[in-house]
Amino acid sequence: MSPRHSVLVPVLCATLALPGLTGCGANSPSTPDTSTPMAPEAMSSPTSPDPRNTATTKPGIDLSGRTVAIDPGHNGGNASHPKEINRQVPDGRGGTKACNTTGTSTNSDYPETDFNWAVAQKLEQELDDAGAEVVMSRDDNTGVGPCVDERGTFADDADLMVSIHANGSESAQAKGFHVIVAEPGSSDAVEDDSNRLADEMSNSMADSFTPNTAYGKNAISRRPDLAGLNNASVPAVIVECGEMRNPGEAKTMESESGQQKYADALMQGIVDWY
Repeated sequence: MSPRHSVLVPVLCATLALPGLTGCGANSPSTPDTSTPMAPEAMSSPTSPDPRNTATTKPGIDLSGRTVAIDPGHNGGNASHPKEINRQVPDGRGGTKACNTTGTSTNSDYPETDFNWAVAQKLEQELDDAGAEVVMSRDDNTGVGPCVDERGTFADDADLMVSIHANGSESAQAKGFHVIVAEPGSSDAVEDDSNRLADEMSNSMADSFTPNTAYGKNAISRRPDLAGLNNASVPAVIVECGEMRNPGEAKTMESESGQQKYADALMQGIVDWY
């Protein structure tokens, strides 16, 4: 049996809200996100098979004594609680922003929150198998929240935090992953380690997926406006795994084998950072 995992924040509201967007992270730099909230019937059934049962952690990886925080972006119940997810919370830079958003979806209405949750569960299992302790920002895909400020602070006792998302650019031509890191960071030590984590994640993702260099060299975007990163006291990144409205990437995201491939790449980035 896996050790019991801590969920260090109450289930309140939701995640990474960006001004004017309902998708998860930054969209294509010149294209706003026009996604709409997911209908309840588009969400995963709570009786779906456990997506963690196909983890493929390579033997010989030992992360005993390490603690990793995983933040599966958004939550399945956000769309039905607009008042809660739109309330203002601290942005970590002296301002406020919306508690969260609903996330984006593929053109076939596969929700981002389902993808984020599936990949997070597979990554959690790989970390379990390697002996790491795992803390999660949420413990199901049917609730609401927590808010973006808590999406950072839940990781305070971890070594690092990885927030899992998928992007929702309007154009179907947009393609590839990108990694977001806070800049400037809250301290030189955290900023340096976060930048190194972003480098390792970009390198490991690039082994299997296309980097979207429109977001910067090596597909790394440095931003000061994301509350989940701003409120983190440990090295932290957001990984936008791909573009949900790109038909090819959407097909990969919707498949269990594709989700496992994403989890494997994230796992390798974590291992390389350590």
